Amino acid sequence: MKLIFPGVIQKRGVQGLRASSFKTSRRHPCNALSSYCSRMAMGQITVLDADITTLDVDAVVNAANATLLGGGGVDGSIHRAAGPELLAACRRLGGCETGEAKLTGGYRLKARFVIHTVGPVWQGGEADEDALLESAYGSSLKVAQEHDVRSIAFPAISTGIYGFPPDRAARIAVRTVRRGLEDNPALEHVIFACFGTESVAQLEAACREYN
Repeated sequence: MKLIFPGVIQKRGVQGLRASSFKTSRRHPCNALSSYCSRMAMGQITVLDADITTLDVDAVVNAANATLLGGGGVDGSIHRAAGPELLAACRRLGGCETGEAKLTGGYRLKARFVIHTVGPVWQGGEADEDALLESAYGSSLKVAQEHDVRSIAFPAISTGIYGFPPDRAARIAVRTVRRGLEDNPALEHVIFACFGTESVAQLEAACREYN
């Protein structure tokens, strides 16, 4: 994967964020500026400091709990932004196992779909957490492929209240997404929507590591 750092641009009203500009074959799916952009033969990865609920993509991934009935963090934000229809749809899904993924509509989001996945709770690395986190990303990508998703945004799954070490999680996320792009030529754009500059730096570092 070749890193691309086009001319750095500065836009007003985005609190001093700097961004690399880029083009894809579809409309730009972000309403925030990209801090990192890399392009593969079959798709593109972007790292953003952004609210995932505002992104104009085919699907956003929800870091859900096993009930799929909403919670804190990204999960709660997505449910609030999507509206009560999302909760009603999730009730019909009957929950979700750790490492698996299920799909609903996006309802009041810009995204057409929400892909709900359950990441592992960190238990010191002795309970297959790495494999389960990889499965959460991989299952989400599989569901996306089954529904002809061309652009998808991921949060940093399991790195909040579930306590997964963020730098370790970032490497798993990037490694799994790279494979997903290679396996699915129809997937054009993957966004890592981060919360804060520290998360951005961790994902950027992982992208460079697997370049």
